[in-house]
Amino acid sequence: MSVKDSTGPRGGAGHKRRLRPSHKALALASALILGGGGVVIAAQVASAGQDAARSAPVTSTIDCPDVGDRLREVPDQARTEVDRELADLDTQIAEAYGRLSTGRAQADALLGELKDERGKTIDRVSEAIGRNAARPDGLEELSACAMREAPAADGDLARTAGSGAGGSGAVKGGPARADFVPIGSVKPNVRKPAPKSGASKGSFAVECGRNDERHLNPDNVIVAPGVSNGAHHMHDYVGNKITDAFSTNNSLAAAGTTCNKGDQSTYYWPVLRLRDGKAEQDAAAPGGGQDANVGTILRPKQVTIEFKGSPVSRVTAMPRFLRIITGDAKALTNGPANANASWSCTGFENRQLKDKYPICPKGSDVVRTFNFQSCWDGKNTDSANHRTHVAFAGRDGSCPSGFKAVPQLVQRIVYTLPAGSRFAVDSFPEQLHKPVTDHGDFINVMPDRLMAEAVRCVNGGRTCR
Repeated sequence: MSVKDSTGPRGGAGHKRRLRPSHKALALASALILGGGGVVIAAQVASAGQDAARSAPVTSTIDCPDVGDRLREVPDQARTEVDRELADLDTQIAEAYGRLSTGRAQADALLGELKDERGKTIDRVSEAIGRNAARPDGLEELSACAMREAPAADGDLARTAGSGAGGSGAVKGGPARADFVPIGSVKPNVRKPAPKSGASKGSFAVECGRNDERHLNPDNVIVAPGVSNGAHHMHDYVGNKITDAFSTNNSLAAAGTTCNKGDQSTYYWPVLRLRDGKAEQDAAAPGGGQDANVGTILRPKQVTIEFKGSPVSRVTAMPRFLRIITGDAKALTNGPANANASWSCTGFENRQLKDKYPICPKGSDVVRTFNFQSCWDGKNTDSANHRTHVAFAGRDGSCPSGFKAVPQLVQRIVYTLPAGSRFAVDSFPEQLHKPVTDHGDFINVMPDRLMAEAVRCVNGGRTCR
């Protein structure tokens, strides 16, 4: 359902940390990977004193600067146009990666074409902003992209030997063996600040189900409003029943919900898939197979939505339609500055993994936890890069200067997986399904009376279910 009755939020992306290129010269193999495993580099020219035979194969992907993160002010009159152009930048990268991974382009030529295409789009972004405000500085420097290395998936390694572009038995790409770690080998690492005088110790939970309704789409109304397949990966939704790229504040407020207590909020995250080679319903669709997301979509065993307090102060109400993104869908190429993935296993949740998938022991389930930003600037329901209007509390639990504590959203999603199964989170194709790219999205559509009730529970030290 799509209702275009008000202007949606504008787009953007996460923080960009440029990565230094490897000193190694790389030879791209002719082997191709079906399903987005990347372009396998089967041989590396070793540096002086190294044994080339010991150089592990790697996967090559495309690393582009994040234009949306550079935007701090976008005039209201330019938001729709800027949203569209920023979404087009993501599409350009996805299409370039697809051409690279299926052998339809050579790396050097492709990067040159991509730079030219991105340059034109970035110029349109600057022009749209410049009609109503000062043109942003330095955006033109962000057009060039580079190749980026990552460990090759196990299937990719098998594919390098003796298989060419027209060969049969292509292996679907997926995470590398190095992306998994037994949870029992991880030391406890969860630290929580001790509550101080004046802390808000209560909690407020809503029950929104497990998405048994199969509300799935590859849109992202926060980052790419009005753009179908703006995420290039499939999202799981609970809460508001109509959320898609074309949802607006007005349409969300008029919609039904899967949550109890009348909570119409939108809660969503990338789906988790078994890398089982089976064709899902989206095997040939945008956000699915067309964007290198393949395998059986897992339904959560349990989804918990809870709002918690501050260890140092009382909390204030969130404004209705506040938007928060936690984590970074592009953390493989952006670096970890905005990453906020937390992977674990039931019975081991004092051990959280940021850049690895957990291998859980028998009888233990995989857990994804999203601890959202809990500090708000007191003014804005969104920001140009979807980050600067909210912030994380410091190590002592206090908010940065100019920010106030709000109830902290904590989402916990549990999955039962077959023993020994390989799984991966959906991602932008060039992000290679890395665990560090996991992220969660939230739009507060609680009626004001319900948010007030949540604040009373949290500040009053009560557990409200």
